[in-house]
Amino acid sequence: MDNYNQMLPIGFGMALAMNEPAMRRFETLEEKEKRMILERAGKIDSKSEMQRLVNELLL
Repeated sequence: MDNYNQMLPIGFGMALAMNEPAMRRFETLEEKEKRMILERAGKIDSKSEMQRLVNELLL
C-alpha cells in the first residue's frame, strides 16, 4: 500500500486505519482493483458511505 499512501482519500485512509482486516485485504488486491476502489472512494461524500466501501472489502 506504500505507493497508495499519497493517493488515498483521507476519509478512506482513516476508515481503513480503523478496520485492520479491511486494510490487510486492500493490501492484497491487484493494482487494478486498488485503483477502482480508490476512484470510488474519491467520489464518496459521507462517512457512512466510506465505511460501507471499506466493509465491502471484507465480503
